[in-house]
Amino acid sequence: MHELRGEDEPTLDAILSRLAPCDIVLVEGYKREAHKKIETRRLEAKDRTPLSAGDPHIVAIASDFPIVGEDLPAFDLDDTNSIADFIERATSLSR
Repeated sequence: MHELRGEDEPTLDAILSRLAPCDIVLVEGYKREAHKKIETRRLEAKDRTPLSAGDPHIVAIASDFPIVGEDLPAFDLDDTNSIADFIERATSLSR
């Protein structure tokens, strides 16, 4: 955690450069960066415009409502086991 105190938000690459070597990093935010991501959709969101149609880096969707008409894998937002299994397969990491 770092207070910006008027500074610009650091780039994702700048943040990742500060981390020790690791197998996986889960990131919240940085939705415009070019990394694999899971789009989250919520009924109560202010803007519910899907991002997946315009972002080839979105590999799945997690939502608190049923998703229809998508080619991407879709998960219930609370189904953390299935989401973790998907991430494990998508990254070729194993437990």
